[in-house]
Amino acid sequence: MSDIGRALRKYASKERATINQRFFKTGKGQYGEDDRFLGVTVPNIRVVAKQFRDASMSEMKDLLTSEWHEDRLLALIIWTLQFSKANERGKREIFKAYLSSTAQINNWDLVDVSAPNIVGEYLVDRDRKVLLRLARSKSLWERRVAIVSTFAFIRRGDATSTFTIADLVMSDQQDLMHKATGWMLREVGKKCGKAVLVSYLLPRYKRMPRTMLRYAIEHFPLVERKRWLLGTMC
Repeated sequence: MSDIGRALRKYASKERATINQRFFKTGKGQYGEDDRFLGVTVPNIRVVAKQFRDASMSEMKDLLTSEWHEDRLLALIIWTLQFSKANERGKREIFKAYLSSTAQINNWDLVDVSAPNIVGEYLVDRDRKVLLRLARSKSLWERRVAIVSTFAFIRRGDATSTFTIADLVMSDQQDLMHKATGWMLREVGKKCGKAVLVSYLLPRYKRMPRTMLRYAIEHFPLVERKRWLLGTMC
């Protein structure tokens, strides 16, 4: 076992592992089926990530192929730290390695901690067609990467890609996609302005999945939220 693996396992807890097995839906037929947990909290994973932030690409790829959820999360957090400090060549290398590893980025927390800060940040000033491909993927996690990556653009006041991807996944059958898309739309309202969000919602809200709509309008006044959910907005 590598030094990174040993450092991480010092924080392992059987009790926490049991809790995580339930929380991340690892039962038969659930989205996290057969995922395994060491029982390490995210704050402790971040402690190890900072300690090994200069780990090599090969070490990261080894962690990403681990059967243990926290190993994969650790690799992704280290990549986000490395990406933020890397030159253009380094950013490109991490971006490409990330996209070639999506089979291992296979739970919502793994996507959410990494996609905006790697995929999204890399694409801010680049062609974003790869997000369209991911949004049309058969993989739930690749579709989630597509929508959550747009958070990087939202933070800069740009909602265009979020709206494009939201339209592509509007009919998605997975509740995790409804939640992720609603979350990004809510962030549009916060970062780009309520009027921008409302202009997107008005022609679409009656056919949006209810979970997606509820997340999107979460910060609206209660009376207004009821009107959206009842379908009585103008």
